[in-house]
Amino acid sequence: MRLDKFLKVSRLIKRRTVANEACDAGRVMVNGRVAKASVSVKEGDIIEIAFGQKAVKAEVLSIAESVRKEDAKEMFRYL
Repeated sequence: MRLDKFLKVSRLIKRRTVANEACDAGRVMVNGRVAKASVSVKEGDIIEIAFGQKAVKAEVLSIAESVRKEDAKEMFRYL
């Protein structure tokens, strides 16, 4: 699954366009490397997102094309 779509579906970032812009600005890293929006995300990958002064680090637990809001938290685990 594409990185920008995973960020939206998992609700780490609310909108796909915002996820795309964050990737283009170099604020998203996958497994320690700056990632573009088109990078393929797999289970076990570590995603880091820089939100201003704060950084969020999460591990991908599962991949799903669409998920209910309540179940989105089970797609990743905060580190």
